[in-house]
Amino acid sequence: MGLLNIREDIENAKRHDPAAHGSVTIALTYSTLHAVWAHRIHHRLWLAGARPLARAGSQWMRFLTGVEIHPGARLGRRFFIDHGMGVVIGETSEVGDDVMLYHGVTLGGTANAAVKRHPTLGHRVLVGAGAKILGPVALGDDVKVGANAVVLHDAPSGVTLVGMPAKPVAHLSPAELPQIEYSI
Repeated sequence: MGLLNIREDIENAKRHDPAAHGSVTIALTYSTLHAVWAHRIHHRLWLAGARPLARAGSQWMRFLTGVEIHPGARLGRRFFIDHGMGVVIGETSEVGDDVMLYHGVTLGGTANAAVKRHPTLGHRVLVGAGAKILGPVALGDDVKVGANAVVLHDAPSGVTLVGMPAKPVAHLSPAELPQIEYSI
């Protein structure tokens, strides 16, 4: 976890969070960044074979931050979790660069065997609050997952997924959006 990555993560937090005020404040108070930074250490321990130590460290960070990231998970650069309480990222999850998750997101497994059982997210994926992405599904680059969606199948790049189970939605231009009239 080099100094470059910490600075990059802090700048990324400023880009994603309009409430972010100052690098020092972000570094000291953003528990989701603390969880990601700790994960980088735990992941190295995991890869080096110190798996019990890596698991113990990840569970301690879960206790401290409310964010559970298995040390086996692979996270890309500039990964940001906004309001991370309740986020769970499983062991075989793979997350691309510039991905953003909101609170309550689960990247969960559906198999009870030592196989690829967690999701793979491409680059620039955004996952809304409470969404569940379950099993060894693959989401392409620039996918958006709506809040509380339950994703059970692969999705190509550029789609927006909503619902339970999640399905792609058509993108409408502003002119195609329904007009709502309000009366008082």
